[in-house]
Amino acid sequence: MNIKSLLLGSAAALIAVSGARAADAVTVAEPEPAEYVKICDVYGSGYFYIPGTETCLRIGGYVRYDIGLGDVGSFDGAKSFDHQDGDVHSTWFKNTRFTLKTWTGEETELGTLKTYTETRFNFGNHNNYGGFSTGGDPMGNPAENKGVSLNFAWIQLGGLRVGKDESAFDTFIGYAGNVINDTIVPYGDFDTNVVQYYFDAGNGFSAVVSLEEGEGVVGTIDSYVPHVVGGVKYTQGWGAITGVVAYDSNYEEVAGKVRLDVNVSNELSLFGMFGYGTDDNLNDPTNVIDAHGRGFYKIWGGNWAFWAGGTYKFNEKTSFNLQVSGDQDKNYGVAANVAYDIVPGFTVTAEVDYDHFGKFDEWNADHASTVNFTNADKKNSVGGMLRFQRSF
Repeated sequence: MNIKSLLLGSAAALIAVSGARAADAVTVAEPEPAEYVKICDVYGSGYFYIPGTETCLRIGGYVRYDIGLGDVGSFDGAKSFDHQDGDVHSTWFKNTRFTLKTWTGEETELGTLKTYTETRFNFGNHNNYGGFSTGGDPMGNPAENKGVSLNFAWIQLGGLRVGKDESAFDTFIGYAGNVINDTIVPYGDFDTNVVQYYFDAGNGFSAVVSLEEGEGVVGTIDSYVPHVVGGVKYTQGWGAITGVVAYDSNYEEVAGKVRLDVNVSNELSLFGMFGYGTDDNLNDPTNVIDAHGRGFYKIWGGNWAFWAGGTYKFNEKTSFNLQVSGDQDKNYGVAANVAYDIVPGFTVTAEVDYDHFGKFDEWNADHASTVNFTNADKKNSVGGMLRFQRSF
């Protein structure tokens, strides 16, 4: 064997050994079993188990776009000024909203543990809330981010609920119809921190007791004494009868509402609601903010008020909704709309609203030097709203 053959053979042997070692060094890891998200159908559709826990979670919300015109929705509708000569103009009211909602549920030895949150993000202009100049004219109405609002954030274990909610004065008895502007004649304030207890007898009878903080300058409690709301309800296939009573601890006044819901047929449902509240201490003339006699619960004009209306479903996609309302101070309102589901989860609603202002205009005129409103002589207003909403 010559030198050349020996060198070539040695080189081939080295390459073979190196290749074998390199091949032995490459290993492929076994894939770990995937942990799939499991569906939780205990609390309804859309829930899933949070991996590694027994907690069921649902995430949802909606994207909404509103276009408004006319007067309803504020005292004078959306107003702005001409950028060239400064004249005041009526303009479109526009608002885009993204709402994020979360629900959780879990069974415990003390009952069902639930949470609910709702956070809203808004961009658009305002309905005549852009501020006023010293001459009484609006200072413009720019579209802008309106901030973030925490509308709900509560924890409930069994029947006990604590956290941020809307007042049981409204939620337990029900809102005033399926119209967009359901508070032309208002039926109670909403946002508050609560400590509530719900009781459900399982035979159609239910009840609630709610200790509430209120909100705003007029509504927030001014001592350790909370506002108190109590309610009872009887529900059957034909409908429901509900009553609520609220004690306003700031003014030591009482307000109440009773409601009747009737399911006339599969297509037609009707409701009627009547409210009454005392206002002896709400009529303090030294309190300019609340001199028209409205606390946290009785925010309608005068002692009594009413709301009535209903929904008629033409078919699975189309419904007609109506609400009429009025109070002792001769404030009256009518709201009517047609809601159409273009596809599941995407609804377009067209609404027309009318309101008549009674004695509240007299209050505006009496206090025009203190609180600057521009409609002290305006009795009737008409407006409309077109809403696009994608819910998920």
